[in-house]
Amino acid sequence: MEPMDIVGKSKEDASLPKATMTKIIKEMLPPDVRVARDAQDLLIECCVEFINLISSESNEVCGREEKRTIAPEHVLKALEVLGFGEYIEEVYAAYEQHKIETMDSLKGGKWSNGAEMTEEEALAEQQRMFAEARARMNGGAAPPKQPDPDQTIES
Repeated sequence: MEPMDIVGKSKEDASLPKATMTKIIKEMLPPDVRVARDAQDLLIECCVEFINLISSESNEVCGREEKRTIAPEHVLKALEVLGFGEYIEEVYAAYEQHKIETMDSLKGGKWSNGAEMTEEEALAEQQRMFAEARARMNGGAAPPKQPDPDQTIES
């Protein structure tokens, strides 16, 4: 019988979406670098193990505080306890950005200016956010110039 995790699936069932992870891996590398499928699988397994490690330690921190729900502070403390303190500032910044984005989406799917976004505007915003994330991951390199929002996108 296999060991079961909290949600009732075996640890071998826990994974991350391969297509998404493959895309992230490719975006982080120079265009002329290829990654073998076995190496991609190994990177995905490492990510899953890292998430399990942080989750487990976060749960322990939460338990020591006699809380029943893991809060962001517990995750930050877990990073520190596990020796990943140098990531706390960046993780906290990502958390703050997530809160801002979540607040925007909680306003009935509308942006702070009160107008609903068109599909083209949403796509442009998504591309801008991807570029910002890539720039942060690549050591703060400037994101590529964004297209003029007044231009129409032709299909």
